Amino acid sequence: MSDHIRLRKGLNIPLAGDAQTHITKRISPDKIAIKPTDFKALNAKLLVKEGDLVKAGSPIFTDKSRPYINYCSPVSGKISEIYRGEKRKLLEIRIDADQTIDYLQITTPNFRTATKQELIDTLLESGLWAAIRQRPYGIAPNKDIDPKAIFISGFDSAPLAPDLDYALKAEIEQIQIGVDILSKLTAGGVHIGLHATNFASSPFHRLEKVITHTFDGVHPAGNVGVQIHHVSPVNKGEVVWTLDMYTVAAIGRLFTKGIYDVKKVIAVTGPRAHKPSYVECVPGTNLSSISEYVNIKGDKNAKEQPLPVRYISGNVLTGDDVGKDGYLGFFHNQITLINEGNYHEMLGWIKPFRMKKFSISRSYFSWLFPGKRYSLDTNLNGGERAFVMTGVYEKVLPMDIYPLYLFKAILAEDIDKMEAMGIYEVVEEDFALCEFVCPSKTDIQEIISKGIDLMIKEMS
Repeated sequence: MSDHIRLRKGLNIPLAGDAQTHITKRISPDKIAIKPTDFKALNAKLLVKEGDLVKAGSPIFTDKSRPYINYCSPVSGKISEIYRGEKRKLLEIRIDADQTIDYLQITTPNFRTATKQELIDTLLESGLWAAIRQRPYGIAPNKDIDPKAIFISGFDSAPLAPDLDYALKAEIEQIQIGVDILSKLTAGGVHIGLHATNFASSPFHRLEKVITHTFDGVHPAGNVGVQIHHVSPVNKGEVVWTLDMYTVAAIGRLFTKGIYDVKKVIAVTGPRAHKPSYVECVPGTNLSSISEYVNIKGDKNAKEQPLPVRYISGNVLTGDDVGKDGYLGFFHNQITLINEGNYHEMLGWIKPFRMKKFSISRSYFSWLFPGKRYSLDTNLNGGERAFVMTGVYEKVLPMDIYPLYLFKAILAEDIDKMEAMGIYEVVEEDFALCEFVCPSKTDIQEIISKGIDLMIKEMS
């Protein structure tokens, strides 16, 4: 029996370019990059130097403040380049990858009889601990603090997100093993959120040792933060852990094969994707490996020159603009290719008709065509404006908090109000839709990120 939760707020962005459900390529990258910037609140300490040979599972860097957490290489090969930024901040470690991955063998206990501490020690040694995130703050968890529960989202509702039922259909046995292990790490149980529309057909609903919740609604119904909010909100002094299904499968492979295997089936999507579909790769894969999926010529019926392509690691709401020679982020499960909106439009929003534009209001005619998909671009349709109260954020955020007051508390650096407004249970992705609909063009996710950084600094 599962709990059923109906969400009445949110928004599905009708972006063109869904991935067709077949794997068209298994990528063996020549070069990958590990990016410490993918991990929140990490002060990285490098453990390798240029020229070193590594195996998949070899520690590459660690956290200076928590040296027991290893961050490991997903491939074997040679450390080719180390990139640093201002104040010698570590940005990327690039590895010339072997064509055949050589894995570092990890001694693992029998997960059925192992103690909780043995399981934690193995996850720490392997590097998979870094793939777990805790609320509050969305950082790697403290090994000495027990979570009140563990939450996993069994579906992704973001624009053009991969179908996890398809991408992980061959990993159900490993996911079950991963769940068995995670269930030993918390007294509050392992909670899995599934979408109500395909609950019965999802292979995840047959998982054992889980507490299942079904969610009916549009994006951000698939965000684990929204699911936590409606099942077991995070209060001051409480901690929950979150994982994605790919990480649960990787934990299962660790304890059955004794290797750090983080390969995943991701979706190549977007209006500028040529034959969007699925590919198998590892985190850190160079996006030049998917060059054949990029539609350089644009719309063949268009009279104008095609717009440049933006290469996004992740989805259009929370992903990173990495460029055609960039690298797939550690937590990203899709690549999105869209038009770069580097143009000025005469008359702007008052231009009549605008049949190719999507709007959440009735400013355009998109409301007359609810099933239409749009080739949206990155144009902001205006510049940053005064931060005013419109009530639009509350229409797309299915959480019982006051987003505008939280944003203002962060800007004022008022810790007490930030706590009262719910800073402990949110991360940047929970407000991505607020940023999309914001009439002031405000970088809301950046505000939330600064608020979390301030809480980490002041409350540690």
